[in-house]
Amino acid sequence: QGYFLMLGDPIIGARREFLDPTEMVLFNTDVLKVLAVSGALALVTQAVAKVIEQLKSGSPIELPRLVINTETAIAHARFMNPYAAAKAAAAYEMIKLTAGINTRACFVAKDMEEYIHLAATGHELVRTAAHLAMEARELEKGNDTLLREPHKHGEILTKRKLISKPHSKKEM
Repeated sequence: QGYFLMLGDPIIGARREFLDPTEMVLFNTDVLKVLAVSGALALVTQAVAKVIEQLKSGSPIELPRLVINTETAIAHARFMNPYAAAKAAAAYEMIKLTAGINTRACFVAKDMEEYIHLAATGHELVRTAAHLAMEARELEKGNDTLLREPHKHGEILTKRKLISKPHSKKEM
C-alpha cells in the first residue's frame, strides 16, 4: 500500500456561496502554484517517476509512502537562495493553515455569516500564499538559479541556468 499525505493541500471553502466556477479555478490555481514552487509537486513527480521505472524494469513495485510537510517539500525544491526558501516555506505553511480554516467553514460552522467569513478568509490566505510563492520563484529567476526539471522519455532532467540545456541526473 502506498500513499501521499499532502499536508499543504486545503479543500476549497465548498459552501454553496463559494461553488462558483471562477472562484474554484482561481483557488485551485493558487494552491497549485504553492505546491509547485514549494517542492511538494517535485516530490510527487519524483515518487511517481520511480514507480514508473520499477514497472519498466520489471523490478518489484515499491509504492511511495510520503507525508509531505513543509520541510520535505522545501528540501525537494532545492532552492539556492535562502530567502526564496523562506518565502516558499511561509507559503506552504499558509496553505496548511487554510486547510484548518476551510474545514471549519465546511464542516463545523453552522451560521451562514460565520462560514462565509471563514471560507473567504481561507481563500484570501491561499491567494496571498500564491503571491508569496511566486516571489520566491522570482528570487531564484533573478539569480539565474531557478531549478527546472523537464522530462525526456520518462527521465527527469535538470537545469538551473535559463540559457542552457537540461542534463540527466546521471551525468552529474
